[in-house]
Amino acid sequence: MSQLSTGLGIDIGGSGIKGAPVDLTTGEFLRERLKVLTPRHADPAAVAEIVGEIASHFPEAAKAPLGITFPGVVQAGVVRTAANLHKSWVGTDARTLFTEATGRPVRVLNDADAAAVAESRYGAAKGVPGVVLMTTLGTGIGSALVVNGRLVPNTEFGHLEIDGHDAESRASSGAKEREELSYQEWATDRLHRYYRVVEDLLWPDLIVVGGGVSRKAHKFLPHLDIRTPIVPATLQNTAGIVGAALAAAEAGTV
Repeated sequence: MSQLSTGLGIDIGGSGIKGAPVDLTTGEFLRERLKVLTPRHADPAAVAEIVGEIASHFPEAAKAPLGITFPGVVQAGVVRTAANLHKSWVGTDARTLFTEATGRPVRVLNDADAAAVAESRYGAAKGVPGVVLMTTLGTGIGSALVVNGRLVPNTEFGHLEIDGHDAESRASSGAKEREELSYQEWATDRLHRYYRVVEDLLWPDLIVVGGGVSRKAHKFLPHLDIRTPIVPATLQNTAGIVGAALAAAEAGTV
């Protein structure tokens, strides 16, 4: 296993922390991923311990670039927002924290950004020129913007104010479940409004929809009446790990 063609990705989420070594040529896992439940008290120390455990679980990737996603804004390795983890994350130098926990250099980036990096290299946005917007629909709405193959980090288009509401409070799949909306109701009412506003602001050439609900894209995407081509993510739940590994291997170029 060549370290030049291999990366290790770890994806931190509100419910689980998972990682795997990645073949950077194909974007495929080289071993089955390891997943550990996110602790209830998910403060930096608790999460760093799990990240260290996952990294050490793959000794064959010990010298591979290590990328780690975080569900919040990350600037130069420092966490600025943490909606679904312990509030003590805000202001934490995650890059230093995880470097100490794993004993190796790391790159830390937003989880939606990582997914967009993966989809741009291996998935639904591969070879697409111009502006690609990725939205991850889950408990909230994550967003990522890629322009001519280059990531514009830390966009927060899930928190646009639309009709007096934080967009994700009405248009996320979490809102769909909470309000017991059908896929058609969710698409024609909530998602349609959200994507029309976003496309009027950004004029993207393609929108890629990720998150767990993307597996059921056939139930809601056909109900959207927007001008921008919109497609489901190809890598689905592997995108965060794959994108983290790729971003670490190509630090400074994505």
